[in-house]
Amino acid sequence: MARYTGSVCRICRRENLKLFLKGDRCFSDKCAFDRRSYVPGEHGQRRRGKISDYGVQLREKQKVKRMYGLSEKQFHLIFETADRQKGITGTNLLVLLERRLDNTVYRLGFVNSRSQGRHFVRHNHFLVNGKKVNIPSYLIKVGDVISLSENSKKVQAISDSIEAVVRRGIPQWLELEKDQLKGVVKNLPVRDDLTMPMQEQLIVELYSK
Repeated sequence: MARYTGSVCRICRRENLKLFLKGDRCFSDKCAFDRRSYVPGEHGQRRRGKISDYGVQLREKQKVKRMYGLSEKQFHLIFETADRQKGITGTNLLVLLERRLDNTVYRLGFVNSRSQGRHFVRHNHFLVNGKKVNIPSYLIKVGDVISLSENSKKVQAISDSIEAVVRRGIPQWLELEKDQLKGVVKNLPVRDDLTMPMQEQLIVELYSK
């Protein structure tokens, strides 16, 4: 599967929104988006022309896809799943993205970015209900308990991330038991739990063409 290996700061600048793709660096004065909040490239500082309706929809889809670190194929498959479910397709899409294990460990503060979450899940650092799960796309359910494997409790990067989670906050649908290094899924996420500016209806309109 194709994987983006370039500067993720360029992604934030291209989408004109801080996506918090580099963890703690995004909160520091080293953040490239804060220093150069214009699109990357030779002509990035030029005034932009009017964007078509299709362009607006495409940018919204690219923004959300990049925020969660997915390929086009992965994102489209999740959209198709959301479209088959009952309810509002756009809301279903965002809830499915939030329920991914790599996103959940990020939301709990075990890691400082979703890409780090994906990496650590792949390397068997996390248990779900006491069993190792190394699939980043695994969908968590209400009542699931997410904990660290015994050896992973000594990983400094995880300890540092847990100490810094106060800055980011933990959503209401999750509960972190810091002393026991585990998190509990109290409820499934709802639309109001997502604070990043996302217009999911534009994505639905794009894929409905």
